[in-house]
Amino acid sequence: MKLNARAFDHAKKLVKERQVVLDDRDEWSEHRPSAEEENRYLEQHGFAEYRKWYLGEDDEQNEESKGRYKFPYGDFENVHRCGFLSAESRAGQYKPTASPQGPHRPDAPAMRPHR
Repeated sequence: MKLNARAFDHAKKLVKERQVVLDDRDEWSEHRPSAEEENRYLEQHGFAEYRKWYLGEDDEQNEESKGRYKFPYGDFENVHRCGFLSAESRAGQYKPTASPQGPHRPDAPAMRPHR
């Protein structure tokens, strides 16, 4: 498992553009895209765009497989604070390189990958 640098850069870009939902930590189960929404997005936009919404990448999986991309952080339009926090928490189960470092805010300037 490693940090998906493209997704991390995409998240930073969205934050700079103020495409952020500052919701509460436990709201991710309600805000997270459903499997149906994920499939629809993937069908309409392809893997190049789909992968930008997942901070973790399992490089043992095929690049054109949903199973490769872990830790979603948004709803395919906005970064969700709760999604970012959930991704950070879940990534803690893996190598440190899978989790961005910084305060618990996706818009914090210190947000960067662990080195």
